[in-house]
Amino acid sequence: MTKQREARDRVLELIERLDVGDAIPSERQLSADLGMSRLTVRAALDDLVREGHLVRRRGAGTFVSEPKIAQELTMTSFTDDMRHRGMVPASRTLELKVVTAGARLGRLLHVSPSERIVIAKRLRLADRETMAIEELHVREAIVPELTAAELEERSFYELLRDRYGVAPVSGIQTVEPTVTNEDESELLGVPLHSPAFVFERITRAADGDVVEYVRSIYRGDRYRLVSELGGTNGSRGAGGPLDTTAYQAVLRPAGDIGLDKWVMDVPRSHP
Repeated sequence: MTKQREARDRVLELIERLDVGDAIPSERQLSADLGMSRLTVRAALDDLVREGHLVRRRGAGTFVSEPKIAQELTMTSFTDDMRHRGMVPASRTLELKVVTAGARLGRLLHVSPSERIVIAKRLRLADRETMAIEELHVREAIVPELTAAELEERSFYELLRDRYGVAPVSGIQTVEPTVTNEDESELLGVPLHSPAFVFERITRAADGDVVEYVRSIYRGDRYRLVSELGGTNGSRGAGGPLDTTAYQAVLRPAGDIGLDKWVMDVPRSHP
């Protein structure tokens, strides 16, 4: 075991005894306590910051961070997901406008380029902490008279179901790593070029019609992705080969970015 790895593990043991928001000792103090050089301690702390165990605050010190949220790759609303975790979800509508679809949105939503599309940009929060920036695209015909206030008061899926009688039942989602740009960093309250995830999702109703296209930027320091694997017969621990169908999106060549490639390849009846 390297000195850096040993330092990391020993600081991690210290973190486990502290509460979220507690400050850890200074590099100098840790160096003395661990009997290691400050350079080794600093490298170990850098690793723990990157992994999300610690957060540095300029002029204040280094503190134990909130644990990352395990994001399962399932079709659920942000609101329901946060409530399930015992957190209080909230949304702030940053922009709500109606535009014509154009070529790309028309292709993603399976509509004419002249179709009127509602675009809603929202900041998603949990326990008053920023988590993600979401840009929703949906046909105006599906959500007539949708307001910014409604998007802040209720889950969009709840609105679809209760007000408009539409229920998404299936979808396709891709996830890619990225870093935040200047605008995203300011909205999320993170440093420029912080690690993040890009989620892109298309959902469909029971009749196969596309309901929405959503592009979201999730903070990389607050999320990790979790996916349950199973055999081809759908049972756990059956010993059969893994069904890779659900993972085609992440196995595509690096040049095939996002959902654009999928909408050309996936049949309309894709589940």
